[in-house]
Amino acid sequence: MTDVDAFTDIPTTTLADLLGRGQVMDIGIRPLWGPVPRVAGPAFTVDCPPGDNLMLHAAIHRAGPGSVVVVESGDLDYALAGGNVCAVAQRRGIAAFVADGLIRDLGEVRDLRFPVFARGVIPIPGTKSAARPLNERVRCGGVAVDAGDTVVADEEGVVVVPAARRAEVLAAARAKLAKEADETLDAWESAHRTRIDRIVADQGFDG
Repeated sequence: MTDVDAFTDIPTTTLADLLGRGQVMDIGIRPLWGPVPRVAGPAFTVDCPPGDNLMLHAAIHRAGPGSVVVVESGDLDYALAGGNVCAVAQRRGIAAFVADGLIRDLGEVRDLRFPVFARGVIPIPGTKSAARPLNERVRCGGVAVDAGDTVVADEEGVVVVPAARRAEVLAAARAKLAKEADETLDAWESAHRTRIDRIVADQGFDG
């Protein structure tokens, strides 16, 4: 199992604790069907101008197996992809789409069980006319994403692990999960109460 594959065992909540708000996409980027499996993979980045989906359609034939296709769009008027595009992406081994925009054919996508994290659905497709470079930095859900960053997405949200920090973050996440697994709820409750009581007392609360 590669370092990237290992992130399928790491909840986004754990990663968010370690990386902070700046690496977590905003709440508009959500799974479009559920329960969705956790997915993790290297980002294959796509920039689509408003109303145009050409480069996402080009990307499904170029992204490698296991990759997460991350799309900057900012367009909430037209669909970036539909059922056939998702089916081909799935057949080619792409792990998921994470899109700052919309798709269509949700029923087909749900039946495929192809993970799509996006802002929603709309029935009208975009045009196909604007060619732009692939695998350059994009912004999706408020987070800058570079090609090769590790994208982890589950029902809690989407987190981007910078490529340069992959090994460090994976080790820290595993250590955090191991520590939590060894802690009983009674021990957590006791430590939690002590910490919270101290904080409120420091602020003059005496209830």
